[in-house]
Amino acid sequence: MIFETERLKLRTLDADDAQFYLQLVNEPSFIENIRDKGIRKIAEAEQAIQTGHREVQEKMGFSLYLAERKEDKAAIGLCGLVKRDDLPGIDIGYAYLPAYTGKGYAYEANAGLLKYARTELKLTELLAIVSPHNQASSNLLEKLGFQLQETIPWKEGGAVKLFKRLLD
Repeated sequence: MIFETERLKLRTLDADDAQFYLQLVNEPSFIENIRDKGIRKIAEAEQAIQTGHREVQEKMGFSLYLAERKEDKAAIGLCGLVKRDDLPGIDIGYAYLPAYTGKGYAYEANAGLLKYARTELKLTELLAIVSPHNQASSNLLEKLGFQLQETIPWKEGGAVKLFKRLLD
């Protein structure tokens, strides 16, 4: 376990989470707002967890974490930190299964992540990127204290809104 909030535990992913991960990355909302990772099989999900999460955690000291409800241990989404080559700093990333959106979980998990980043990782600022059409995510970032900096070019001719928050 990495940290917990009132209703959630955030922990590293392992091979047992492959079914959840496969479901999440193939949700239409994930594909529309983040990207199509092209993961269609359990073995591909297991590989992505190993190389994209566990190895990153070992190398960087952070990664995306599984958000799990305390009450029933349901895997509801991912929330964590990412270091992208295309950005000048560390950014937050998150995605939740549609059944768990609109219930305050994303805010709760990300607020816990901000505290963890400041107190445990000693980070002084975080970035976030959002697809221009994803107003719900932009609203969440603003509620968390992020400020829109600019819209920047992104992969494959697209663009993203870049947000930043100082951790005080």
